[in-house]
Parts: sequence; C-alpha cells; structure tokens
Amino acid sequence: MYGKLKQHLATELANIKEAGLFKNERIITSPQGAEIKLNTGQEVLNFCANNYLGLSNHPRLVKAAKKATETHGFGMSSVRFICGTQDMHKKLEQKIAEFFGTEDTILYAACFDANGGVFEPLFGEEDAIISDSLNHASIIDGVRLCKAQRFRYENANIADLEEKLKEASKTARFKIIVTDGVFSMDGNVAPMDKINVLAKQYDALIMIDECHSAGVVGKTGRGVTELFNIRGEVDIITGTLGKAFGGGIGGFTTGKKEIIEMLRQRSRPYLFSNSLIPAAVGAGIEMFDMMAETHELQDKLHWNTDYFMEKMKAAGFDIKPSKSAICAVMLYDAKLSQDVASKLLEEGIYVIGFYYPVVAKGLARIRVQLSAAHEKEHLDKCIAAFTKVGKKLGVIK
Repeated sequence: MYGKLKQHLATELANIKEAGLFKNERIITSPQGAEIKLNTGQEVLNFCANNYLGLSNHPRLVKAAKKATETHGFGMSSVRFICGTQDMHKKLEQKIAEFFGTEDTILYAACFDANGGVFEPLFGEEDAIISDSLNHASIIDGVRLCKAQRFRYENANIADLEEKLKEASKTARFKIIVTDGVFSMDGNVAPMDKINVLAKQYDALIMIDECHSAGVVGKTGRGVTELFNIRGEVDIITGTLGKAFGGGIGGFTTGKKEIIEMLRQRSRPYLFSNSLIPAAVGAGIEMFDMMAETHELQDKLHWNTDYFMEKMKAAGFDIKPSKSAICAVMLYDAKLSQDVASKLLEEGIYVIGFYYPVVAKGLARIRVQLSAAHEKEHLDKCIAAFTKVGKKLGVIK
C-alpha cells in the first residue's frame, strides 16, 4: 500500500519545492547564542531564535540543570499523579505563580500541550470561546478538542471582539476571550487594557498565551499584564520555558486555583505525558530566581529592539509595528523571503524566511528576533547586511 502513498507524497513535496515553500533545516554545531557555528563551519550571528534574554546557554542555568540531574536524576519515567511529582516540580510551579501574580500553576512538557489541554476540561457545548484570528496553532488545536461554541475576531480588533461577545452572550453559559500576548509573526501586542474592560462588561474570562511576551514586555518582563497594569486580574495564562525563560523545554498554565486544580484532574496532556525532567525544572527555578534579582536583561533587550527597529525603518524597510522583540521585515513574496535569507546567510546573518502556511499567502517576511545577548556591533552588522542585500534584490532603494 505504501507505493501509492509514496507517489502521492513525492508529488506533493515536488509541488511544495516548485512553489518556493520547502523548508530546509540548517544544522547548528554550537550552543545557542548570539554567535553560532553551522555544520558548514561558518560562524554567523543568530537573529531568529526565541532566545530573547540570552539565557539559552547561561552558565547559571547550565550549572542548575547539572545539579538537578545529580540530585533528582535524568528522567521521571512517570506521569505526575502516579509517581512523577518531585519537590522541584512544586517549587517551580510556585515560582511561576509568584512571577505572574497568580494563585497556582501546572507544568506541561510544552506550551503546545498546555494550550491543547486547557479548554476541554473547563468548557462544554453550552459555553463559548472567543479567539483572536492570529492566535497560535496550539490554541487553535486546543479549541478544536473542545465542544464549546467558537467565535473568531479580527486580530486585536476591539470592535469586532465586542460584536462576538454580544453574539456569544445570547446563549453561552460561560465565555472566555483567548489571545496571544504577543503575536509571534507580527510582533504586535494584544490590547489587554481594552480587552479587560470588555471582559468585565460582558462577564467573560480571559486567557493569554504569554509565550512571546513573558520575559520580554513590561518593565520587569512580567508580560502583557504588567505592561497594561492588570497583573493578577487575568484568569488563565499559558507560557513556555522554551523561549525567553532559558530556551529549553517545558510549558505551563498559571491562574485561578480552581482552574488549575481542575486541569490537574482532567487535562489529558498532563495526565498522560511524562513529567518534566529534573534538568529543565532545576534550570527553570534558577531562571526565575534571576528574574527576581534584576531586570537588566529586559532593559538591554528593550534598548536593542528600539535601536534595531529605528535603524531598519530609516534604511527603508517595511516593518510591522511592534512593542515586542520581534521585528517583522515584510517582503510579501515567499521566494523572495528565502532568497533574502540565503543572501543574508552569505553575509554572516542567520535568519529564516516565513511564508505560507506559517503566515497567510502574500504576507511572506523575515522575522528578526532581538536578544539581550546581542551587542551593538551585532546589531550594526545585521542592519548593514540587510541594507546590502535589500538593495541588491530590489527590496529597498
């Protein structure tokens, strides 16, 4: 039987390549950082990792991970409720709750699991989920697993959100507004101050995915609830340890204690997946201790982002408005985005073109991600390379 499927897949893959949509994986032979080495031997500056605070290879986290492995072992070989809960898991959950100003936290293997497991235990056919149109794929998949009514509002469009709330209020028992804190492809921040007002007006809960905003936005990196001064008011926050918070593995849901307790009882990715390994937990605890000590990494990240965005706009690039560490350089054409990325790699700049189906057709781009690990000379080299390649390929004059 595989012969027919093989032929079908070969044809589909050929079509993907012909359309300029094929994704090639580059191989890194060094630790993650501002400067990385590829298997080709080339050393490049990395501007497309989620390593927002530059912690992915931080000595304190590496040391904490080693220590946790020595004291608590390598793997858990179990799910949490059987025999997979260590004292470290509970300590990290407490640290996360303290950081976000919430009541309790539940850990997952990844935020994809957190988002996939949050809706079905809490909402049924008589309830309504009102979701932003640009929410992450994991939220979309999580909503699909739930029988609640589904409403989709235009990205960050408060007027459209209110219309969907009015419609949902006609029949729904419970309503929840779901949004990314920072939208990963555009870098824009959800208008949480206005969303919070509507939620109170229409008696709706709020859920925020803080994967690209936690550690990044807000004076001390507490995310969009800090940015809009609504810390402690949001019912559910999901996030990851795999981006700003060390760049490893692990996700979480933090929020109201009764919600978290129900997830412990019924959230399928939590109940049927191995517990987070001690190395990731130990490094996570150390990371939140670092966050409590200082916010100088956030200060540096914010300076780097402002400087880079200003210089790129001055060079003539079409840049999406952003309050995050994501700089979307719009190119619109899928093949052009790959050509620009390839030419930039020749200049020693590691970036990736984003195109359909990661973004909508006709909205291809290079997503530049700034990091506290970048120094000013790194930024200047990247800007100069973009300018050179942009002129060569006719993107800018």
